[in-house]
Amino acid sequence: MSAREALAQIASIPRDCGEPVFAEPWEARAFALAVHLNERGVFTWSEWAETFGANLKANTLAGEPASYYEVWWQTLEEMGERHGLATALERSHRSDEWQAAAARTPHGKPIEL
Repeated sequence: MSAREALAQIASIPRDCGEPVFAEPWEARAFALAVHLNERGVFTWSEWAETFGANLKANTLAGEPASYYEVWWQTLEEMGERHGLATALERSHRSDEWQAAAARTPHGKPIEL
């Protein structure tokens, strides 16, 4: 099954004219990262759908739900850790590195680690 076919089966993805829509650029990047990791064989769409669905359900029951793509990102982190891409500690260190690099980078210039 292609990524496009698999994503078409995830009915909850916000869409316009059948295509995914994003409120912020990071949402599109998160979406693309999930497609890329699937295409690289890191996880199957069945595994993604099961994990994402469980996370959406837990998020809804939490009382102060995160946005759709915040849950998408949470699922990416969970899948990455499950498949040995990065631990929570490694993600935290990388986030700190990005924050420091962003703070020292002039506006409009590329951020370099």
